[in-house]
Amino acid sequence: MLDVDQARQRILGAAHPVGVEAVELADALGRVPATRAYVAQTDVPPFANSSMDGFAVRTADLPGPLPISGEAAAGGGPATVLAPGTAVRIMTGAPLPAGADAVVPVEETEEADGAVTISGAVELGANVRGAGHDTRAGETVCLPGVLGPAAIAILASLGLATFEVRRRPRVVILATGDELVSPGQPLQPGQIYDANSFGLSAAVQEAGAEPIRLPRAADDEAALQELVVRGAGAGDLLVVSGGVSVGRRDYLRPVLERIGRLSFWRIAVQPGKPLAFGDVGGTPVIGLPGNPVSALVTFELFVRPLIRAMLGRSGDGRGHQQALLTEPMDKDPDRQAYLRVVLSRQGEDWRARPAGGQASSQLRSLAAANGLLTIPRGLARAAAGERYDAIILDPTSVEVGG
Repeated sequence: MLDVDQARQRILGAAHPVGVEAVELADALGRVPATRAYVAQTDVPPFANSSMDGFAVRTADLPGPLPISGEAAAGGGPATVLAPGTAVRIMTGAPLPAGADAVVPVEETEEADGAVTISGAVELGANVRGAGHDTRAGETVCLPGVLGPAAIAILASLGLATFEVRRRPRVVILATGDELVSPGQPLQPGQIYDANSFGLSAAVQEAGAEPIRLPRAADDEAALQELVVRGAGAGDLLVVSGGVSVGRRDYLRPVLERIGRLSFWRIAVQPGKPLAFGDVGGTPVIGLPGNPVSALVTFELFVRPLIRAMLGRSGDGRGHQQALLTEPMDKDPDRQAYLRVVLSRQGEDWRARPAGGQASSQLRSLAAANGLLTIPRGLARAAAGERYDAIILDPTSVEVGG
């Protein structure tokens, strides 16, 4: 069996970056920019303006009183001209009148009989935002790996209506098994609801890709082959859940060997030992275990990094911390384990406690977990009081103590 790092390396070696598309800024949230270095075409702001409601003045004319010679409003057209020995009433964001070199906040003035008196010293350039105060034309703007509200606001401030981003990888999801029934339908004896295709679709979306769900594949080799061919032709990646083990009705491996290529199957990982990887017509195919927890955990370990690589990003995008385990947890000594835990933090000290049962069919403990604790091969038990690497699945739910 391959170890986790060997399997991940092989899978990532098949990653081909997806293409680029232009999207409107209103639709750019969460998208990956095609380039993280953008050259500004204009100054931001494009003109010197006031950061306060108050009066524009020449510091050489102070102290006053100064007659009020005009008014400048935001969006009010070209800047007015400040006559020497006068003041111009000005609003926040209004262009600075020509000749002015400072703005005095209204609360630091007294106004009477058409004149304004200014108390205290006023520094040159006070409360003035110069042209290019935030960004200058020709300056390189470094964008984050994923566009958030601030980055989108920056792009809008530069006058962009659309922006080029990586196309979302199309990930086709195929759940297999005669026993599966879509939620909302009545269950017959021996049937269960299909959790995998819905859980995996959500995981695909969270990773930044577009899920495409195919109809369930029956435990029939010809039917599975037809859907694998269809899925491989419909997306950038095909993810199949179930049908990858050694049962008489597990057909994914022979299908891949017949119509494509099987790179490997079986990994020394807990949960999720039966995992297949290959390709059909150049489209990567990953066969995940059928147990829901195994499917989602192996998605986290192998599919999520592959999707990120397709988007031109590296790693798994998760935080990692060394966490002290508070209770012992058993594991298979022959496999590297990823145990479901609840992470908490007291100052800089991270701790992990079991999130519940660790069976591959126990989804509730995975939902309760905000981390996966990595326990190396060769250990039959994760010991209380020892520290292990923790993958942080949900940083917002980490309990923080004093």
